[in-house]
Amino acid sequence: MNLFNSSFILSNKRFGWIDYDRGISIILVSYRHCFESLGNSGIRLADFPLLNYINIFLFGFRMPLFFIASGIFISTSIEKYGLAKYATSRAQTILHPLLVWGIIQISLQIFFSDHTNTTTTPMYYLYLIVDPRETAQFWYLNTLFFVGIIYSIVKVKFKVKGWQQIIIGLLLYFLLPLLRMKNLYLGFVMDIFQYYLFFALGDAIASFMLNPDSAKIFASRRFLLMLLPLFITIQFFFTKINLEQQSNYFVEHHMPIFFLLVAFVGCALSINISFILKSMKKLPILRVIGYHSVHIYCMQIIAMAAVKFLLIKIFGLTYPPLLVPVILVLGLLLPMLAYNLFLRVNMWWLFSLKKPVEDILFLKGKKTNKKTIIQQVPQAKIIHLFKLKD
Repeated sequence: MNLFNSSFILSNKRFGWIDYDRGISIILVSYRHCFESLGNSGIRLADFPLLNYINIFLFGFRMPLFFIASGIFISTSIEKYGLAKYATSRAQTILHPLLVWGIIQISLQIFFSDHTNTTTTPMYYLYLIVDPRETAQFWYLNTLFFVGIIYSIVKVKFKVKGWQQIIIGLLLYFLLPLLRMKNLYLGFVMDIFQYYLFFALGDAIASFMLNPDSAKIFASRRFLLMLLPLFITIQFFFTKINLEQQSNYFVEHHMPIFFLLVAFVGCALSINISFILKSMKKLPILRVIGYHSVHIYCMQIIAMAAVKFLLIKIFGLTYPPLLVPVILVLGLLLPMLAYNLFLRVNMWWLFSLKKPVEDILFLKGKKTNKKTIIQQVPQAKIIHLFKLKD
């Protein structure tokens, strides 16, 4: 049984390195979710400082990477479908799962409040939009949606060029530390200021990144050998500073120039590794994980909470070096499995208002060429030049 629809994903003609890149990012994000979840459950992580060191060392560049990857496809999408359809697609594939899974997760946290470490209230439903940082991981989907919408309107309606968008992004990025210095908190706007720049950079480098000749540069082992020592050095100091200040966010909030260096070098290394793996056709599971990145992101906290409850409360396991890898792996695999099971029973609407026709047909053992899809689903609006699933 094709549990993760991997045959379809690996045969897909879209830019495979993007899936590898998102796979790397979601694994790094998942490690942090796992680490923080165990800490909130009272597990003594302080006795295992290496786990915390890894958590901080791999912390700085993973979210900018998501926004750069998303920004790469905005111009192509707008040129092909126009602003209105692009905005509609963002609402269908990003805002919709944010609301659906945000409501599900918050409802479960309220219902099981006696068994969780959260103090979730009905107010958190509103926080999904106005202050998503309060809702754990859903701030990312909130920011991705609003950044994409604002950027596209500025680009199309005001005819703002790519380099001008970068200037706007820089102004917002460096305005953010000033807001923090004044103790001014603007809810969801804070993350728009933080990540608009990275989305703009993705758009700026799109023509280069989508050029097949670029693969020769980014798939270079020499490039990897250049980046790796630089990455290790920068991350060493990033980790050292954050540990000394006893805050994972100290560099990000108080050293914005250094954080840009952390983000750029980390993103470049991740993209380089993604191109190499794609060219070698190695670690295909990483590409499959990357394809499911949004589905994992939506369901992961729920999946990890269930696994954590089973291991700690039922089986009495409290040893972090064992808990971390088990919860991490299952926190990735269970959402992937659940997503494909939902597709099989026609519950795709939990993740998008745009039916994933190709995925469903392949799961059911049917051909997925364009002619077949049009014959079987004449009303489907298939947007699959790059199959955006930010």
